[in-house]
Amino acid sequence: MTGTPFTALRGQLHEAAAEFADGPDALEGILLGLVDDVDRAVTEPLEIFPVCHHSPASALAMARRLREKQPKVVYLELCEDMAPLLTELRNCRLPVAVQAFASDIDGFPPDWAPLSVVAPITEASAEYQAIAYALDTPGVELVLVDRSSDHVFQWDPRHDRADEPGAREEGGTEPALHGEAVGVEIGDLRPRFAELEEHLLRHGRVRHWSEWWHQYVEVPLGDSDHDTYRQVMFLIGSLFRRLAPGDGDRVRVDEDRERYMWTRMREHLAATGTDPADCLYVCGAFHAASRVDEFGVHGDDGFEISPRTATTWQYGLIPSSNAAIEAQFGLASGSVSIAATQWTKNLKRTRVKPYRLDGQAGTKRTGTKAAAAAALPAAAPPAEDRLSGFLQRPPVLDTLDETELLGWSVDIVRAARRNGYQASTADAIAVFETSILLAGMRDRAKPTPYDFQDAAVTCIEKDGVPGRRDVRRLVEIMMGGDRIGQVGYEALPPLARDVHDRLAPLELNLQQRGVRRALLDMTSRPELRACSDVLWMLRRLMPGGAARPVMGERRLGERSIQESWDLALGTHQRALIELGYEGVSLEQVLEQRLRRTAYGPQATTAEVLAAVEDATLYLGGRRLAEELGARALDVLAGERTVDGAPEVLRRVRGLLAYYRTGEPVLPPWIESFVRTGYAHYCTLLPTAFRDEDATVGQVAAMLGFLFSMEGLALSLGCDRTQLELAVAQAHPEDPAKTALLWAAQVQLGTLSRGELRARCDELLANPLVVPSYPRYLSGFVHALEPVPGLADVVVEAVSNAFGRLPDAVLLPWLPVLITTLRSNAAELAPLLIREAGRIFPARLAALDTWVPPWHGQPAAPRALPATTAPRGAALLPAHPATCDALAELLGCAEGWTTPDASAPTGPGVALLAAHPAAVDALARVLVAR
Repeated sequence: MTGTPFTALRGQLHEAAAEFADGPDALEGILLGLVDDVDRAVTEPLEIFPVCHHSPASALAMARRLREKQPKVVYLELCEDMAPLLTELRNCRLPVAVQAFASDIDGFPPDWAPLSVVAPITEASAEYQAIAYALDTPGVELVLVDRSSDHVFQWDPRHDRADEPGAREEGGTEPALHGEAVGVEIGDLRPRFAELEEHLLRHGRVRHWSEWWHQYVEVPLGDSDHDTYRQVMFLIGSLFRRLAPGDGDRVRVDEDRERYMWTRMREHLAATGTDPADCLYVCGAFHAASRVDEFGVHGDDGFEISPRTATTWQYGLIPSSNAAIEAQFGLASGSVSIAATQWTKNLKRTRVKPYRLDGQAGTKRTGTKAAAAAALPAAAPPAEDRLSGFLQRPPVLDTLDETELLGWSVDIVRAARRNGYQASTADAIAVFETSILLAGMRDRAKPTPYDFQDAAVTCIEKDGVPGRRDVRRLVEIMMGGDRIGQVGYEALPPLARDVHDRLAPLELNLQQRGVRRALLDMTSRPELRACSDVLWMLRRLMPGGAARPVMGERRLGERSIQESWDLALGTHQRALIELGYEGVSLEQVLEQRLRRTAYGPQATTAEVLAAVEDATLYLGGRRLAEELGARALDVLAGERTVDGAPEVLRRVRGLLAYYRTGEPVLPPWIESFVRTGYAHYCTLLPTAFRDEDATVGQVAAMLGFLFSMEGLALSLGCDRTQLELAVAQAHPEDPAKTALLWAAQVQLGTLSRGELRARCDELLANPLVVPSYPRYLSGFVHALEPVPGLADVVVEAVSNAFGRLPDAVLLPWLPVLITTLRSNAAELAPLLIREAGRIFPARLAALDTWVPPWHGQPAAPRALPATTAPRGAALLPAHPATCDALAELLGCAEGWTTPDASAPTGPGVALLAAHPAAVDALARVLVAR
């Protein structure tokens, strides 16, 4: 190492190690290793440009270096398969994220799906400067050299222990505002040594890492020259790398990434013959200080890149935000907004002209093409040791900018007053003075935005927060806020563009964030029916807030003529874009999802029937509905439990009602379903009555299916004897199921209503059974589902309990009854209440004299007057019109017969006189009525 620019620095570090350590070995190895890493990176023929993720200092140094060097090839640490998407950045408003998405995976564990990789990009980032320069400068090639999205998951530590229980929970990524996507960032500069980070934060008198980086790296490097910037970043990356803990999986992935990138760069240099001096390699400082054998243009070529799996990847741009970036990469809240503000200040102070893509939303043309015509500068002189001077130089004290701090103080008071705080000019003065005081206590000549934030919270917030935003959040908004990006129409996938085109008749700007109210009057504007179809499909496919109906509904056999919607497609743009990864139209995506649900390994009959209903509602036609209906038949035949019986009953009833009213004949699949379901539930019924896991509601739903579908099932060839045998074989032990069985026996005719009333009276008369009587009532209430005609008997059973039980029994028993009915039969309570309203008197005054129908005594039969005159027979000849019409209908043409004068009565009257029992019974019924 003799003769290198860092020889003097090595000597100084060697002396320091010998003085401050017991021996020079351990500490000297670390300190001199740092210098070796810096020396190796600086002397590499292919210029390495180390950066930090979303660092304004890195972005400023990148813009300055690109204008000085004008490289012909830019190698960028970003997933190589994302390169085709970068040209679409000009159609977006930053920040956005480049996304790779895969829903159908091949080669990875199924429970990992869907796979998602995102790489967020902001304007105040070095990677955006490199991308803008390369894409808008003629003759410049941008080459992405990092591992592909497929390799991100191939090298995931979970892949090696995918068969182990709990592998996904141990290795899962932390959910953030980008969903569960794996974040790819350039320059993850954060200590992996927890004690080191704690030491830096404590001695730097800061609360979190973002504040330390801003104070001790961003500000000092903001005005440094190119060589100083590179050497300091190399040193920081080497320090964090050498002091990283021994996490074997993470270290292995980091080193494989470095081998991958250097292998790709050497392959490109060999294929194109480009001079390494005309290239620039942009990577994170952590990877710039690499010690792998493949490092450099002259490194080893022994690294083999594994082939990609058969997984099909989809690519697109999704909107991102400052808060999403902070949450996903563990940054402090507001740090990205503060970085954006610092970037703007750096540009104004240094007058460096940044690179921006032509046509970028919210920007102007920067004239990068003209700058490309400039001649390349001469070869750079050998690197000098700038690191020693930077380390020995005392920190540069930034002078206090009173105007800026005063403006911040006034703005935060104004914002606080708008949000309900009782802030005044005195608070602005207090914030100003407290910011300076806090900076002085923390050995800073100038308050940082974090000092100002602490001062504002102390002086303004005081005891409480009157609104929904606290002062800390107000400071973040004032410093730039949570800037949210937007993907332009041209950069959207075909499905998203198709949605916007089909909703164009609504005449709303649906790409803007926020809620838009859409009013659809299909009577006056029939063309809006197509928009309504799209909106209902969006409601089915997207999150709840994307398309929310305010007025109108869509059910089987019903269509609204007017609808009102709250639409927030701009807010949920990411979800709409990810729909585009699944197909080219909403109909295709919905059909795929319905098939995936119906043919899934865990699909239930109720879920398949729901898919049939959705296919009928949203897609129309009978092709898909019949296919899914046949699948429902197969799933039903394979089920051995009755868990989904209530939902199956509800779905089948709705579909039957729809087909009976809207189709000339029933589809073959639903006839087969009713026939198979009748036999299936008859087979399971005895077991369900005895099974403790089967609830009374599920058994009631089975009986509801059997009784309500009985007519159709018998017409299709089913045998009612099978149901009778199933009920006869049922021997439940649960009181609720016992009551349900009695109701089924009444429906089948094996138990009379009188016998049922007698059994209820016996229950109330038995003191040992009274505590469980509410459970019997619960069974009776559930019985209203299969046997709604028992509503009067259930009302009678409840009324008898209240009328006969003493208060000492009724009062402890009443809460049990209420909770039982509420928890087990809440949906059937309206039927019970309606029947009670029909039986009980409508006015309170009539209640005292009211006698329940089941307590009333039948009237004694009234004696009929004895008479021999043929009253009925004489009435028929006197009014023959009715008999004539009936005779004509029956085809009788004989006409009226002439009665024999000698006979006292006609033949019919003689028959009635000979057998008077039937006439007497009919007379008593008429008298009772």
